[in-house]
Amino acid sequence: MSAAARPRRLLAVCLGNHCRSPLAAVVLADLGGPAVEVRSAGTREKWVGHPAHPDMVTAAAAAGYDLTAHRGVPISPALLEWADTVLPMDAGNLTALRALTDEATAGKCGLYLGDRDVPDPWGKEPDAFADVVRLIEDGAPRHLP
Repeated sequence: MSAAARPRRLLAVCLGNHCRSPLAAVVLADLGGPAVEVRSAGTREKWVGHPAHPDMVTAAAAAGYDLTAHRGVPISPALLEWADTVLPMDAGNLTALRALTDEATAGKCGLYLGDRDVPDPWGKEPDAFADVVRLIEDGAPRHLP
């Protein structure tokens, strides 16, 4: 099947696959519908198999997104190969991804917001999680067909 005949594959990446990238995946999937297939992963393995951060689940639900089924996944060469576009949430994650890419996957990576980071809400007040929801929603259209 050609790339044009299948949904566009988007991979959202953050540090732990615990806050930002799971949210980005559900937002992109919701807004993109059948035109996209979306996954998320983390550059660190601390939260592998764990649900999304409770404050992100709450902030997402307030905006109409369901993160309850999410379980953390580590980034892998197979995921990088699978994706058409890899969307790290910040410059630190972009740097970590560049260390894992090869000639075939390096050109797929670009910051989710293009010219700035999606701030990590980890350890902050619930309002920070709600702010991230808005940033990710606002940035989503640039990645959708």
